[in-house]
Amino acid sequence: MSATQLAALARTTEPQSMLRRFLALDAVVTGANALAYLALPGPLGRLLGVGPGLLTALGAFLLAFAAGVGWLATRTRPAALPVRAVVELNLAWAALSFVALVAWLTPTMAGAVWGVLQAITVSGFALLQYGSLKVRQDTSV
Repeated sequence: MSATQLAALARTTEPQSMLRRFLALDAVVTGANALAYLALPGPLGRLLGVGPGLLTALGAFLLAFAAGVGWLATRTRPAALPVRAVVELNLAWAALSFVALVAWLTPTMAGAVWGVLQAITVSGFALLQYGSLKVRQDTSV
């Protein structure tokens, strides 16, 4: 993805703002997902074909991750190393989502679709964050 495309998505050409906006978006979406898992593990578990205990554990992990990403988004200039860690964790989450669908879980149709959509979304966040970090590094040289 080009710097121009990233700027259009972020609605800014300022590299710091671009990166911070994509981190904030990740934090908001991940936090909403976490709260849903924590608040409704039974009904969501039945809908998705996943145990409520697993959803509660995932919700707790996602809430902590969202808080960390949200904090990082509030930094004036988010440090490259933590941003790379967020990118790598997002990519790992996406990969594990696909592996879990194939190897571990027996989700409902809704759960399978949700798992794939979630993996694609998280991969998208990783790509946007990585691209924004690269644009920032390229413009600061």
